[in-house]
Amino acid sequence: MRILAISSYDDAWNSVRPEAEMFIEMVKQGHDVTIMTQGDSEYVSRFKEHGIKVIDCYPTRKICCHTIKTIRAELKAKHYDIVYALNSKTIPNAAFACIGFPKTKLISYRGTVGGIYRHDPSAYLTHLHPRINGISCVADAVTQSVREKAYISQETIQTIYKGHDLEWYVAKKASREILGLLDSDIVVICVANARKSKGVHVLLGAMKNLASISNLHLVLVGRDMETEENTQLVQQSGMSERIHFLGYRKDVPELMAMADIQVQPSISGEGLPKTIIEAMAMSKPSIVTTTGGSKELVDNNVTGFVIETNNETALADKISLLAQSKDMRINMGNAAKQRLLKLFSIQATTLKQLAFFQQIKNKA
Repeated sequence: MRILAISSYDDAWNSVRPEAEMFIEMVKQGHDVTIMTQGDSEYVSRFKEHGIKVIDCYPTRKICCHTIKTIRAELKAKHYDIVYALNSKTIPNAAFACIGFPKTKLISYRGTVGGIYRHDPSAYLTHLHPRINGISCVADAVTQSVREKAYISQETIQTIYKGHDLEWYVAKKASREILGLLDSDIVVICVANARKSKGVHVLLGAMKNLASISNLHLVLVGRDMETEENTQLVQQSGMSERIHFLGYRKDVPELMAMADIQVQPSISGEGLPKTIIEAMAMSKPSIVTTTGGSKELVDNNVTGFVIETNNETALADKISLLAQSKDMRINMGNAAKQRLLKLFSIQATTLKQLAFFQQIKNKA
């Protein structure tokens, strides 16, 4: 197949790698791939090394005349079987550009649960646009929510997990000494941002039930976490000296390798969280909530724990269980790594993505 992918790769290497490497894997399997993205993105050189044509173009807004003209010029220059648009800026531009090219199928990508409303006019610029032929979703929870809103047939909306390779997550452990931690400390890590949906306030609320575990520390990584509410919860926790706000960090893999337990306490809106994948690759057990695709990554009671959202007591109980059993942490962490190898490899997910492309291509 000839595939035109339109996305942004102007982000941290580990953030864009699963998506970017999928296209490289497609080329390895004999497909012709062109990528339209920012020409100064770090990944561009790697794309070119593997024979991928890169077009330096990325929309500045949801309706960008220059981008639409560039896409249409490429579609006129040669036939593409699939145009794959992967975010809220590229989807509307690709949708309008593909009008008049009926033999080219347009597929969009959806990475989060909810947020699509039939009464919202802007939704008809993206996944509800009449030019969309298929929607690739990052998790079953996302697929279910999209199927409830989209007008295209159910079989043209499918789950394709992002693929990973253990070699991507080889990282030297961050220094505990620099962070003021001891080797004997049990370190819980949460990587998130300031959005309320990430549930950091729930995690901080749970810490008051864990203050008696004297060597337990919580490390919070992400922008703008030290809100007034979170600061107050830390003060009420009884372990304020053992809760560490690190802010935005580029060494998340190293921090994950250093930690003992990964917690993802989201209360809504998740797709397939990358931090859980990183924890799995590094043999770390995870505690996650039922929202979004998190529960699809964790095998409950085997590779970690799945709890209900907004449940401080359940969250504290599971952290306590893991904190007090090194054997449990090791066994669950090893099982998590094997689960990643079996179900979420880059090769397996690329094959599934290609099969979906072929299905949409063959559909009348």
